[in-house]
Amino acid sequence: MQALYDEMLPGITERQANYAQEVASHLSGAADVRFPKPARSREDIEEIVELFEREKLDGIMIVMLTYGPAMRATRALANTRLPVMLANIQPEPHVTAEWDMGDMTYNQGVHGAQDTANALVRAGVPFRVASGDWRSPEFGRAFEEWARAAAAVTAWRRLKVAIFGYAMNGMGDIRVDETTMLRELGPEINFLATGDIHRAMQRVSAEEVKAALRAEDERFEIDENLTPEEREDSARMQLAIKSILDSGGFGAYSTHFDAIGEDGRFSRLPLAAASNLMAEGYGYGAEGDACSAALVSAGHILADVAHFTEMYALDYERDAILMSHMGEGNWRIARDDEKPRLIHRELGIGRLGPPPTVLFRIQPGPATIASLAPISGGRFRLVVSEGEVIDSEVLPNLEMPYGFFRPKTGARACLDGWLAAGGTHHEVMTPGHHASLWRTFAELLGIEYREV
Repeated sequence: MQALYDEMLPGITERQANYAQEVASHLSGAADVRFPKPARSREDIEEIVELFEREKLDGIMIVMLTYGPAMRATRALANTRLPVMLANIQPEPHVTAEWDMGDMTYNQGVHGAQDTANALVRAGVPFRVASGDWRSPEFGRAFEEWARAAAAVTAWRRLKVAIFGYAMNGMGDIRVDETTMLRELGPEINFLATGDIHRAMQRVSAEEVKAALRAEDERFEIDENLTPEEREDSARMQLAIKSILDSGGFGAYSTHFDAIGEDGRFSRLPLAAASNLMAEGYGYGAEGDACSAALVSAGHILADVAHFTEMYALDYERDAILMSHMGEGNWRIARDDEKPRLIHRELGIGRLGPPPTVLFRIQPGPATIASLAPISGGRFRLVVSEGEVIDSEVLPNLEMPYGFFRPKTGARACLDGWLAAGGTHHEVMTPGHHASLWRTFAELLGIEYREV
C-alpha cells in the first residue's frame, strides 16, 4: 500500500525498495536472489510472478514493505506453481522511543503478512513462514533451508524418470500411479524399452569407453580378477544409459534385473553404472522404483549428495540397521579413509555374467534416511529418520555397499514407526541431519510428513 503513503511520506517507495535490495543482497550467499522492483498493486504483483515463472526461478519469497492487502496478491499466488515463503520481517528489529509515525509505517509488515497468510491458507497454497530479524543467522538458515527445498520441489515438477523395462512384479511398495504422481508431485514417469540400452551401446565409441575406464582407474581400487571384457561391457552400458537419459531429458532412472536378464542381449547387470551415475547427480531406484529414483534426485539438491539403499537387516546388539542393496550405491558417501573398490563378482541374479560392482563402506557420521510412501486415496507420505552411521568392522563376505545406521530414536522405535507409517523398503540416505529440510520439502509439496 505504498501508494497510500506517498503523500504522507515522500520517498517511501525508494526507501523501502532499498531495504528490500539489502535483504536480497544479504541472502545472496545462500541463493541467487532477484528483486526486480517493489510491487505496489495487483498488476505489479501479477507481472512480477509471471516474470519469475518465465525465468524458471525456483520460488517466491514475499516481503512486506508496508502493509500489503492480501486480495491484491491472492490470484497470483493461488495460481503459481512456484513454492512460496512468507518472510515475516521488517527493516528494524527493535521498537525504540525515537520512533515516529514514519518508523511505524516502514516497519508495519506483520499485519500484511497475517492478511496474506490467511489468504494463502484459504486458497490451499502450501507455504513456509519465517519470522525474525532478517540480519540474524537464524533467519539466514531458515531462508537457505526453504531455498533448497524450493529448488528441489521445482526440479521435481520438471523431473522425468525413465524406467527401463518394467517394475518388479509382486513388489507392492514401489507401485505408484503415474498420473497421480505427475498431478500431485510433478515427476513424469516414462517406461522405455531395454532394447534402447542395447542400441545405445552400439553407438558408444571405443574412445568413450577408454575414458570411462581411466576415470575408474583413478577413482577405485581395481580388483585384479576383473577381466577387460567385464569392465568394458559395464562401461559401455553406463555410457549408453547416460546418453539415453541426457537425450531424453531424464534426471532419474531405474532398471530391474529381470527386465535386463530376460531381454537376452545383455551379458551382465549395470550395477557399477548405477553407482557412477548417482555420483554424477542422477536419481536412481532399483527394480523399477520410480518413487525412490525421484527421491534420490531430490536428495541431491537438498543435501548435495544422495545414496540409494535399503534396510537389509536389524542388529539389536548395535541398536542399528544394516543398510545395503544388491550393488548400487553412491560412492561419494564412502569412507574417506578407504578407497572404494571395483570388484569382480559372481552374482546369479538375472542369470547373467559377473557384474562389476563398486564396493565401499559408508562414511561414519550423522545421516538421514527418507522414503516416499504412496498411501491410500492417491496421497503420499514422506517418512524420515535421523541418526548416524556408526563405525563398524569389515564384513568380508558382503560384496555390495554397506553401513550400519543407528536411528536417534533407536532401531526398534524407528522400525515400529516406519512400518506403521507405511515407509517403503527402498530409501534415500543423505550424509548429515536433514530432517528439517525434508520436512520443508514435504510442506511445500503439500504432502504428509512423518518422522520416526
